[in-house]
Amino acid sequence: MLTLKYIRENTEEVIRRLAVKHFDGSVIIAKIIELDDKRKAIQLQLDNNLAEQNRIAKEIGKLFSEGKSAEANAAKAKSAELKELSKNLSQELKEVEEEQTKLLLQVPNLPHESVPQGVSASDNVVVRSGGSVPKLHEEALPHWDLASKYNIIDFELGVKITGSGFPVYRGKGAKLQRALINFFLDYNTAAGYEEVEPPHMVNEDSAYATGQLPDKDGQMYHVTADGFYMIPTAEVPVTNIYRDVILHAAILPIKLTAYTPCFRREAGSYGKDVRGLNRLHQFDKVEIVQIQHPDRSYETLEEMVNHVEGLLMKLELPYRIVKLCGGDMSFTSALTYDFEVFSAAQHKWLEVSSVSNFESFQANRMMLRFKEEGDKKAQLAHTLNGSSLALPRIVAALLENNQTPHGIKIPKALQPYCGFDKIDL
Repeated sequence: MLTLKYIRENTEEVIRRLAVKHFDGSVIIAKIIELDDKRKAIQLQLDNNLAEQNRIAKEIGKLFSEGKSAEANAAKAKSAELKELSKNLSQELKEVEEEQTKLLLQVPNLPHESVPQGVSASDNVVVRSGGSVPKLHEEALPHWDLASKYNIIDFELGVKITGSGFPVYRGKGAKLQRALINFFLDYNTAAGYEEVEPPHMVNEDSAYATGQLPDKDGQMYHVTADGFYMIPTAEVPVTNIYRDVILHAAILPIKLTAYTPCFRREAGSYGKDVRGLNRLHQFDKVEIVQIQHPDRSYETLEEMVNHVEGLLMKLELPYRIVKLCGGDMSFTSALTYDFEVFSAAQHKWLEVSSVSNFESFQANRMMLRFKEEGDKKAQLAHTLNGSSLALPRIVAALLENNQTPHGIKIPKALQPYCGFDKIDL
């Protein structure tokens, strides 16, 4: 959430930068400022009213002690009127603040100045690429056919048990999932990330704090009886560990990693582009989260990008890193790099990770602050996160790119985790 101070002091800049995300902020920003003026006026009137109440309260006792009962009773009547007025002003102030907050929650984060102009994924900018696209044999299959051939993923059984987008992993398919999770976690902890195991459901406050609500309300599974939400990513519970916390600057950065299943409704997802593992309602992902000093967050973003790139190198997958344009960015991000791997059997690039800097946007929502040594005033921290990695499309690319007429080869880095070097009949 943008701060009121920044909006008021940089109104034209805010509107200009929001336009990069194709968000017309002129009307809503004007309304937020109008409400802030109203809030300040009500607060001033309320403060003056309360001060007058206190003055009269002291005067009443003095008047009674001096035997001026009539004047004292008149003062008491005046005090009662002021109390009623203060009550009404307090209620009006609360309503204005709630309306203002509701509008603030609808305003996206400002994109970084380096974010490219653009409308969709076709306008994203390729930063660099690596790995080699394999040449497959003539009878090469897409991963959904490989999954059936080797009996490692059962999509139809998932439909029977739950519905479309909930596959069942079997045998070496299940072991491959577990191997990837453990490999990713070990790689992250070796880089200094503390492993945590968070809840897979969060309350409404947590969902608002990281920006999933109200923006992604329709895409989240909602447990209505308890008001909980199934997490769309480990970013939500992990970042909320530090909601309403003031940290010492000396302990920054805080580096956390977590494996969780992730749940996304993905309403309206149909067709060949979402077939198989390309888009699921439930999938496994390992996440990295950092809480950093504002002066160092963009340096940290580059470090996180390099970290995820190292994982893809170890998996021996052809990849590219793209900087997202304004029209393809998330509601909460200030700058995002996507990682894509090439699917040789599908002949297309598949997104497998997003690494983002949210600057102080999430921290302001969750009141995540830090203090420098000797400072009395706390500052908002910066939050960052990245997929390290999301499994479904990684598995799709591993199966497709490593297939041979005699089975599917497992990359060397994964073999100790799998306990086998090939998936075959």
